[in-house]
Amino acid sequence: MRCALLCYIRMGSIYGKIFRVSTFGESHGVAVGCVVDGCPSMLPLSEEDIQRDLDRRRPGQSSITTHRDEADRCKILSGVFEGKSTGTPICVVVENQDHRSGDYAEIAKVWRPSHADYTYDMKYGFRDPRGGGRSSARETIGRVAAGAIAKKILGDGVTIRAWVESIHSISMPQVKETPTLEEVDATEVRCPHRQTAERMVEMVKKARGECDSVGGVVRCRIEGLPAGLGDPVFDRFEAELAKAMLSLPATKGFEIGSGFAGTRMFGSQHNDIFYVDENKKVRTKTNNAGGTLGGMTSGMPVDFRVAFKPTATIAKEQDTLSRALEPAKIVGRGRHDPCVVPRAVPIVEAMAALVAADCLLIQRTTRI
Repeated sequence: MRCALLCYIRMGSIYGKIFRVSTFGESHGVAVGCVVDGCPSMLPLSEEDIQRDLDRRRPGQSSITTHRDEADRCKILSGVFEGKSTGTPICVVVENQDHRSGDYAEIAKVWRPSHADYTYDMKYGFRDPRGGGRSSARETIGRVAAGAIAKKILGDGVTIRAWVESIHSISMPQVKETPTLEEVDATEVRCPHRQTAERMVEMVKKARGECDSVGGVVRCRIEGLPAGLGDPVFDRFEAELAKAMLSLPATKGFEIGSGFAGTRMFGSQHNDIFYVDENKKVRTKTNNAGGTLGGMTSGMPVDFRVAFKPTATIAKEQDTLSRALEPAKIVGRGRHDPCVVPRAVPIVEAMAALVAADCLLIQRTTRI
């Protein structure tokens, strides 16, 4: 038993089988970033390619996000020479600059409700209380950087687009056509339906004004993937996608295609009927399956949703426990998003890219 435990390799910060991504860093540490191994050589890649996605994720970009002021400028430390990947590990780093660790002195002794403080203490017997340490959403910078590289591997023929579909009780109308990047980013809440977006912004501001927070749902579509990505049984494409999405901070739900709504349909309504389109490609008349069949992509858009809970840190006084198991009071301090959903949009896209790129590279080893 002791030998088995010693041989166990912890891989909680690593994702992927061929396109392998390891993220590093804490919220208030020196820096955060990623190491990407398995990226093919000769891929055109620059810091600007990565920076575009990081800029969409960075804090302080609108009136409804955290006021933490970070430029989030990335540096490629290795794996790229003369504008192309070398095939060796790519290290991308982003320095932390605007952190205020003093805001978190209180939580070294108490556990914040709905945070990872308690579970980190139980697992490690010790934790970094500054900004949540490794459990902070700032860790996702490494994911977004790696996702930008993954998108380069997928190429221009694959489009990954996410948008905010709902916040709290406010939902946008259902859309058949995938919105453009310009339509998504036209509103500060990243909802492509302007009238709904305005109501969402007011909801977020109302929650912030009441020292509270709200959650919501991000919808995402991956278009242009070939049929056959993913593997049967345990490594199904949608299973990899679910794991990737539910690994994100604040996520509490994942559904693909018709999702839970499909349980209220008959099979005759839910089945997606095959046909051949004008380009001689096999398609289906509907997409209730969400772009996968038998755990593999079908060639239809991969269509899924991710649910995000309300931000756990709020400025209202709450009851809690201290590490000594004594009753305590706590008020959330520091600078936090009253709603994480708008900034989660590029992060969802990044994780979708990691899954798709890894599955694409695996598929290239499957058949001649």
